[in-house]
Amino acid sequence: MPRLPWWAARLLVAALPLPLLLSCRSRSAQRPATAAPPWLLERARQEAALAAHSSAFHDFRFTDRRDASGISFVNRIVDDAGKAYKKVHYDHGTGLCAADVDGDGRPDLYFVTQLGTNELWRNLGGGRFENVTDRAGLRMPDAIAAGCAFADIDNDGLPDLFVTTVRHGNRLFKNLGGGTFRDITAAAGVGYVGHSSGAVFFDYDGDGLLDLFVTNVGRYTTDERGPGGYYVGLSDAFHGHTHPDRAEASILYHNLGGGRFKDVTREVGLVDLSWSGDATVIDVNDDGFPDLYVLDMQGENHLWLNQGGKRFRDATRSYFPKTPWGAMGVKAFDFDGDGRFDLLVTDMHSDMWVNIPPGDWAAEGRKADSARALADFFPTGKSRFIFGNALFHNRGGGRFDEVSDAVGVETYWPWGPSVDDLNADGWDDIFIAAGMNFPHRYGINSVLLNEAGRNFLPAEFLVGVEPRPNGATEQVWFTLDCGGADRGSVMCAACSEPGGAALGCRHEGGGRVSVMGSLGTRAAVILDLDGDGDLDIVTNEFNAPPQVLLSDLAQRGRVNFLEVRLRGTRSNREGLGAHVTVVLPDGRRILKAMDGKSGYLSQSELPLYFGLGEADHAASVEVRWPSGRRQTVAGPVAGGRTIDVVEP
Repeated sequence: MPRLPWWAARLLVAALPLPLLLSCRSRSAQRPATAAPPWLLERARQEAALAAHSSAFHDFRFTDRRDASGISFVNRIVDDAGKAYKKVHYDHGTGLCAADVDGDGRPDLYFVTQLGTNELWRNLGGGRFENVTDRAGLRMPDAIAAGCAFADIDNDGLPDLFVTTVRHGNRLFKNLGGGTFRDITAAAGVGYVGHSSGAVFFDYDGDGLLDLFVTNVGRYTTDERGPGGYYVGLSDAFHGHTHPDRAEASILYHNLGGGRFKDVTREVGLVDLSWSGDATVIDVNDDGFPDLYVLDMQGENHLWLNQGGKRFRDATRSYFPKTPWGAMGVKAFDFDGDGRFDLLVTDMHSDMWVNIPPGDWAAEGRKADSARALADFFPTGKSRFIFGNALFHNRGGGRFDEVSDAVGVETYWPWGPSVDDLNADGWDDIFIAAGMNFPHRYGINSVLLNEAGRNFLPAEFLVGVEPRPNGATEQVWFTLDCGGADRGSVMCAACSEPGGAALGCRHEGGGRVSVMGSLGTRAAVILDLDGDGDLDIVTNEFNAPPQVLLSDLAQRGRVNFLEVRLRGTRSNREGLGAHVTVVLPDGRRILKAMDGKSGYLSQSELPLYFGLGEADHAASVEVRWPSGRRQTVAGPVAGGRTIDVVEP
């Protein structure tokens, strides 16, 4: 096998983003199977000390029950994120969605993957699932899929499914009832072929039909095909945002009814050329028309103001003079209970410039230092950027203050945030999927418990999300046959050099090499998976099986909660876009948006969950429907159940 000179091998390692020095790599395989690395255990000690002075309830735990669930799905990646690794957007991974697709009252799970096929898992109850992908008509072999979204496009009471892909054509499946689907992409006119990513359903013009916004990243691939039919990435993919000719405008589809959509992107003035992975809906001026906040993973995010359901205009700098530079995930929610929607934006790309050693938690909690970034990453300068997460606190009157550091929501290598009330105390908490996998060190997922709207308590170790079972931080990422098929490859050459250990190379004998990669989560959905009244977490892991994290909150004591399921009449059937307020007996108001947003590249159709704290009932429930109608369900409204609210 040809060998690289020592200096060439070092250059190869240095060319990889955030090169992994041996001293900075978490090598759990070198420790007993039950031991987490000491730097993770130190974090657990720190969290316990903080919790001793916190008001946030944390006496509950999550346990990974994937084996018991029967879910055998494994996320599979293209070679550009593995043995042919390069800095390209394929490593951003894929989404996960949830909906009751067959009407049996239990939420089902749809997992997205690049290679192999996306899979639909039917909820059998009691935490058990069965694979019904083929029966449902949803097999998509090697589609290089990215995101998913469930929504009722035709108001028939059945959640339909939209899937984005990278240059393999986006797909729309109509739910026929009984958990079966039919591909209606061609007739619907939504089969765009490009570098698509996220999908958001919302009714922008108030006609009672859900429209669709599809985010596109930009051209980051060549026309060369790799194994499984994926398009090989450009060698300078991460400079794509500096090449205007590579931009791909995101697409707004207007729902015409009858399962047909029309591209109205230019007609309504919403031409967004960001390198966009995702977006969300937020009504920033409270005029009843949903606005769009569109992320740019390498540049300025954009707020598109909805002008009466007829046109959109870019109003970013009027509301958000600075935005995160490397934004990946976004969620609108009322974190402090003041009745206004705040906006949380997670920024992963800004964390890619400096390799923070494991255990330096203070550095992970600070904004990134952009001095190490390449100068041409910022064609218009840096003055309008935040280099890290942002929590925009809505002060009213169109004013948003950035308070992420003040309340403790800066995290490391974050993807998308999922937000819900994990401890059922009436305050929404945050789960942030994180980690960059090969060739980077392990990064933790974050659980941030809301301290009554004042701060967030880091609690992933307190509640059992970290460390992972048996202290695992890595797995075999790919294997090489350096004595045969892979002889002469760049990775075999790198593994043969002294610096190969820094890349996780393990020589197994006979020319076979296993290359280790860190575990990492991409997407998550928070839902009551087993019907016991508390909220569980399911993840989609990159190049690995999911986590099925069941909460034991309900087993430790009574959980006071209320689920609200909407049924629109003048509005769209599932009430997507509604604002729902639960009023507690003491007068406190809990506001939530029915936007379906849960994590990175994911949109789900689920009832809204309200923790009631010490109250066993709500005084009332108020709904502002997408149609503009306001409705009050007078109380007392008993807790511990799901109520259906039908639009008058």
